[in-house]
Amino acid sequence: MSYLTSNPNQTENSSTIIVIRPPYFYISGFTGIPHMEYYYVFLCFVYLISLVGNTFIMIVIYVDQNLHSPKYIAVFSLAFTDVCESTAQVPKLLDMFLFGRQFISYNQCLANLFFVFFFLTMQSFNLIILSYDRLVAICCPLRYHMLVTHRSMFQLTGAAWFGSLLTVLIAVGLITRLSFCRSVVINSYFCDHGPLFRLAAPCSDVLPNIIISYLNPCLVFYIPMVFIIGSYICISHALFTITLAIKTCASHLILVAVFYLPIIITFLLQSLIPTNLRIINLSLTSVLPPMLNPIIYVLKTEEFKESAKKVFQRAVAPVK
Repeated sequence: MSYLTSNPNQTENSSTIIVIRPPYFYISGFTGIPHMEYYYVFLCFVYLISLVGNTFIMIVIYVDQNLHSPKYIAVFSLAFTDVCESTAQVPKLLDMFLFGRQFISYNQCLANLFFVFFFLTMQSFNLIILSYDRLVAICCPLRYHMLVTHRSMFQLTGAAWFGSLLTVLIAVGLITRLSFCRSVVINSYFCDHGPLFRLAAPCSDVLPNIIISYLNPCLVFYIPMVFIIGSYICISHALFTITLAIKTCASHLILVAVFYLPIIITFLLQSLIPTNLRIINLSLTSVLPPMLNPIIYVLKTEEFKESAKKVFQRAVAPVK
């Protein structure tokens, strides 16, 4: 699918730089795979569980004063990010592929790109903050309340939101300078950054986009994963003989593995992985962690389970 159009502000001055922006893009999604409607129903089911589980976590943290501790600032931020990240992807994905609305306008495509990558980046940064909390709590227990305060947690969380915003704005801003003079078919299930800027390669200088496509994964995925692995090496060294502590940290490590490993494998082996397999892998990576976060991490925490019981009992108690 191709088209030929030009910017309405085009002049005859040959020195004028003309940016060709298509009126729409076409999201190709999954091609040649039978019975994909069942996969979309599965994604819808996962989305509903994520929405209910993370909303429940936010309500419990907000209502119960016992959970108004620095640690749960990061937990609340993670739950909120999970809801937003799932909502940025799944409803639009279902609308496109269940109802055949795979055309998306230029501005909607950039908005989709921004919100998906923004909340995906925040998920990664939230995992760093939770890892830092566990590192200080176990390796420096006597200094925990001095190092992990409400103020420090708000600062870390605020820095994560600002860093995510800046990172994604740069990537989206570099897309707006590109001309799309040939194909408008994006080989992904959403307005993915890589497939999008590669469409402009025959018509524009995409070197800055290529640099960002390598730099951002390092900042958003590789460096955070190295920090988290390093923090758990320190934790394991400090508490190797304490089974309970290792069990407590295992939940967070499972989340880290579920979130980082599929993304990193896809990035490293993208030239060897078939397109459909890559798209399915990335879609599962986007929707499964928000569903698993409440189950694996928060709902297995005794402190949170006790608070949840109190909130539930208070909600169902008859009014006197």
